[in-house]
Amino acid sequence: MKNVAIILSGCGVYDGTEVNEACALLVHLSRAGAKVQMFAPNVDQMHVVNHCEGKPQEQVRNVLEESARIARGDVTDLAKMHVTSFNALIIPGGFGVAKNLSNWATNGKDFSVNPEVERVIRNFHKAGKPIGLCCISPVLAAKILPGCELTVGSDCKNDKFPYADTAKSLTEMGCKHVNKDASEAHVDKKHKLVTTCAFMCNAPHHEIFDGIGVLVTEVLKMA
Repeated sequence: MKNVAIILSGCGVYDGTEVNEACALLVHLSRAGAKVQMFAPNVDQMHVVNHCEGKPQEQVRNVLEESARIARGDVTDLAKMHVTSFNALIIPGGFGVAKNLSNWATNGKDFSVNPEVERVIRNFHKAGKPIGLCCISPVLAAKILPGCELTVGSDCKNDKFPYADTAKSLTEMGCKHVNKDASEAHVDKKHKLVTTCAFMCNAPHHEIFDGIGVLVTEVLKMA
């Protein structure tokens, strides 16, 4: 049985983890027979967003506590993660990656990564263990693993890929971006890194679900 660590960034696409992506990961990992443990940094969110209106609210919420909504209460402070206990790491997307796990949302390609998140990614990479990243979370690898290959969808901006500017920014950071559709994933064998664009693409849910399934399969192959 493979032990897989998942890092969450809250609960909700606009200020935390994208719930559909997290659930897709859990379904695919369960079907593959993997054992999952979820983690989140014990920090305040950048802000809280009203998901009906898409506007920030005057509230303070904790990333670890909000992540517990997805984990059904079974989530651990990221500071307590020991990489030696796991075969692989996966991070779903959602704006929480860009707001709580890093400050990509405000700083763009000049961003920094939460120290605990950076520690974990560096340690998994140093140990030669695979890392899977969905949606916007590949930006974390771009910062920490320079020269890696990854995908956030397409570098051609259109209605299907409205966030293609992200791909261009990652290229400017020295990474190789590979265009992939929602149902696909890219494998960087050298860095043991698997990425899929998920909701960086305006695609039907089943295609995004399938792409996350490919990511899980490829990560577990290398674990």
